[in-house]
Amino acid sequence: MPQATVHLLRHGEVHNPDGVLYGRLPEFHLSELGQEMARTLAEHFRQRAESGARITYLAASPLDRAQETARPTSDALHLQIHTEERIIEAKNYFEGMKVTKAELRRPKHWPRLVNPLRPSWGEPYKQQAARVMEAVQEARLRAIELADGDFGTEGPEAIMVSHQLPIWATRLSAEGKPLWHDPRKRECTLTSITSLVFDDDGALVRVTYSEPAASLLPGAATTPGA
Repeated sequence: MPQATVHLLRHGEVHNPDGVLYGRLPEFHLSELGQEMARTLAEHFRQRAESGARITYLAASPLDRAQETARPTSDALHLQIHTEERIIEAKNYFEGMKVTKAELRRPKHWPRLVNPLRPSWGEPYKQQAARVMEAVQEARLRAIELADGDFGTEGPEAIMVSHQLPIWATRLSAEGKPLWHDPRKRECTLTSITSLVFDDDGALVRVTYSEPAASLLPGAATTPGA
């Protein structure tokens, strides 16, 4: 089987005027800026396809913001959006809350803060990385299958629209780094692309990172989903 690449694309900016940690809650949609980010990424992938990239598979988390980010790329590349549950946002105890220092000082939350290595407030990092990588490997095989022998300039490619924390946990795991981290130091901006490149045998060769919509980041909301 040929070398293949799976791009983990973080969704665009979310309309979240109250600044809550929205996690897996429904009805959190892209803002106008987020929609522009999604269109910018679609144009990025369209240009790559015109230059010979063979992008054959597109998937997105079931959450609104991921589906909406995928839609312009679906239109640009004429690809169906496959809904992939395994790349959904991480579970988080603080979902729906505005997480401030004052809120975290409330005694009722303390049992959830005892183990940041796991973390104790949500889905374990190892579990996130495992489920996403499982989905990535299936997307890799699907991209190869759908290429039907036409592998383009760099081998078949898949795009998966996911969320910051699952993407970051997967990248750390792929690079053999500790999964515990400072959330403020994640290299995974809105509509950034974390690309996992695999060899003919499905072994990870390298991880690359890019920000095609970097010009739209200044002034964008920084509240994470989880």
